Parts: sequence; C-alpha cells; structure tokens
Amino acid sequence: MSNLNIKAQGATASSRLSTSFLLLAPDTRDPDNADFLRGLLMFGGAMFLLTVFSYLLTTSWIPPFPRDKAGYVLGRDFLNLWMYGHAALGIDPARFYDVTTYNDELARLLGPGYPGQNWPNPPIALVLMMPFGLLGYFPALATWFAVSILAFYLAGHREVLDLRVLLTIFASPAALMCVISGQSSLLTTAALLTIFAWLDKRPVLAGVLIGLLTVKPQLGLLFPFALIASGRWRVFISAAAVAVILFALSIDLGGIQAWHDYIDKALPLQREVLSDPSGIAVPFQPSIFMNVRGLLGNRIGEIVQLMFTVAAIAAVCAAFHRRNSGNPPELRALFFACTASATPYLGAYDLLPLTFAAVTLIADERLDATGRRLAQLVFWVPALQLLLGNLQIPGPGFVAPALAAYLLRRTFARAEDRAQPTAETALASSP
Repeated sequence: MSNLNIKAQGATASSRLSTSFLLLAPDTRDPDNADFLRGLLMFGGAMFLLTVFSYLLTTSWIPPFPRDKAGYVLGRDFLNLWMYGHAALGIDPARFYDVTTYNDELARLLGPGYPGQNWPNPPIALVLMMPFGLLGYFPALATWFAVSILAFYLAGHREVLDLRVLLTIFASPAALMCVISGQSSLLTTAALLTIFAWLDKRPVLAGVLIGLLTVKPQLGLLFPFALIASGRWRVFISAAAVAVILFALSIDLGGIQAWHDYIDKALPLQREVLSDPSGIAVPFQPSIFMNVRGLLGNRIGEIVQLMFTVAAIAAVCAAFHRRNSGNPPELRALFFACTASATPYLGAYDLLPLTFAAVTLIADERLDATGRRLAQLVFWVPALQLLLGNLQIPGPGFVAPALAAYLLRRTFARAEDRAQPTAETALASSP
C-alpha cells in the first residue's frame, strides 16, 4: 500500500472520529455554548481514547499482576485502597503506616522491585474499604470500577438529563486520570453531587455522606464553614455523628495506634512528598502551593497557600450565609472551586467535581463569555498542570480561585439586584 493511500485512510479515520464527537456533543440555544461543549468533547474525548489505548498497549500483561510501563500494577492507586481493606481483616493494620513495612508487604504480594508507595488515607479507610478486602485484588478492582461508574451515572443523570453532557465530563482529563489510576473521584463526585441535592431535602442523609467523606479530608475541608454559615445544623450534627462513629470503628479495627501512626508517620510523609526538592509530584498536584513552590520555594508557597485557604473559607462563608440570594448550581460550583483553592494536597483527579460543575454551567447556559472561558480552563487544568508542572511553570492552580472569584462576584451582584427594588419601594412609600 502506498504512503499516499495510508495518509488518505488516516485522514478519513480522523475525519470520522471528529464527526462522531461532534454528533455526540450536546446542543444549546446559544451557539457559543454549543461550540465550547463540542470542543471539550472532541479534544477531551480524543485525548481520553488515545491515552487509554497507549496505556493498555504499553502494559506488560504477564500474570498474575500485569504492570504498566512505570512498573505499577493496574489500578495503581486502588492498590493502596484495597490494602486498607486487606489489612483491616488481618493483624495490626497500623504497621503499614510505616513506609518500609508497607513496601515490604507490597513486594511480598506483588514480587520484588515494586515501586515505592505509602498509605496516605486516615484509618477511617479501614472501615470503608473492608468489604473490598474480602475479594482478591482484580475482582475488587472490577467491582470498584462498576460501583464507581454506576454511582457517577446515577448522581450525574439526576443533575443533567442530557447524557451527552455526562459523556463530555467523563471525557475530561480529571476523569481520565481517575480511570488510569483507579482513584476514588467518580465515587466522591457522586457523593458530593448527592450531598448538594440533599442539603435541604434530606439533611440527615446529606450529613451521613459528608461524614463518609472524611476518608478524603481535603474534599470536605470547607463543609463545616458552609453548614454553619447557612444554618444547616441538622446536616452538621449528622455529619459529626457519622465522623465520630467512623472514628470509633477505625479504633476497633486498627487500635488507637493507627491514628497515632497516621499523624506521626503518614502526614509528615505527605508533607515531604509535597516539598520534595525534585518536584516529582508537581505535575500531578494542581494546588496553589505546588504552583508557587517551584519558583519561590516551599516557605513562600506555604504562605501563599495559607492566604488562599483563608480567602476560600471567607468566600464560602459569605456565599452560603446569603444562600437564598444565590443560584444553587453556581453555589455548588463556587464551593468546589474554593475547595480546590484551599488545600495544598490536591490530586488532578480531585478536580472532577469542579469539572462537573463547570461543564454543567456551560450546558445550562448560565455563564457569559468570561465564565465560559474559565469553565473551559477548569476542564483542562489536569492536562495543563501535567505539561507546565514538569517545567515548574505556575498557572493551572490559579484557575479554580479565578472561577471562585467570578462566581462570588455574581452571587453578590444578584443579591444587590434583588435588594434594589426593595430599597426603591421603601423610598417611594415614605412620606
């Protein structure tokens, strides 16, 4: 076959792929919104398919534990989660917070030379992951993906009726990194969407889900402030009760030593990973701290991160205090953007909730030109962080705070617009 024919066939296949994405893209009344959504689906979908294909192609499929080209077992991060369930059924789970002991156990299970990993989650993970520990690793991984995708679909479809919008979100770089790594973002996104849907309709159940999210503390960091500011005390009390119950159950499984080792060993190790001079984690952590530390150093990065954390808390308190004048989808997006701004420890896959909120704001035609551009940048932040983080160039970590500032301004502008007629009416009725 000639090179000309090969090129022609490649161009035809590329054209068909582009046409398929354009047909699947959601439609809107505003052509600008439609163009943004089509662009996100087309380029995001192409990246998703090519990355997954390349990942599978470069994986060594030698049993019993196929490994990717970096030497990690398929579902590399799920291995950590599964180990919590596996350890919960054994003796002295707390010992795995020691990084040497943990990696010795991984080498025993998977073979010598396995790349180093650590246990980053609090002992609550022992309770929540115990059912998966009853299964072998790959059956547990398959179950994990099935449950995660089903939960994401059910929670997402309740929020958006057009399944093409869900497909666009699932094609995002945040979802791609979740799928490749076997992370929990599909489940946590489903939980966060359900929490916001139930805050007023089912406050006790919403609190239960917030309590369960303590397994990933960075995702629930701002909930206490939002609940107190909005006066949702039933949700607050329910969440606190579930957190206390999980704490007690984790002590029953791992002893108080598990919490001691988590605080004494796991948290300092996470800090070392974040502040590692080589910056090995920077491409995968689109937080303010990780964007600043490459140029200005760890100390300045910590100070800047603290400033953004305080600002995020203030923004959430201000917005949720006047929640009656806010737009619920925008308040949800504001909360997710502030959460991403407030924590120094933020995996790229943890941006999936914010990606969902940003894409749905475009699909619901709630954004002007500035808002659409910020939502588009949110979609691409994980990919931008991977590219620029390897070069120690800051930028992607500031997209979430920019979107938060934009949404906060809209919330206050809407409140002022509602208050204006009241003031005019009072003035007209005065003698």
